[in-house]
Amino acid sequence: MQTTQPDPIIAEVHAIRDEYAARFDHDVGRMFQDIRMKQEASKRNHVCYPARRIREEMTDSPKSQ
Repeated sequence: MQTTQPDPIIAEVHAIRDEYAARFDHDVGRMFQDIRMKQEASKRNHVCYPARRIREEMTDSPKSQ
């Protein structure tokens, strides 16, 4: 089996992600709140799509015959 060299860019992204998460004790709710506050403070236009509904025919399980 051949192994690949670790990608330094991916390693850097993971390190930044881990550092950011550690600032909030890995609490996803607090991280999301921080991101929302930064988004609002930026005064930029952000895309916000409405939630999509699941079509009923997609939720029906196949009927056994």
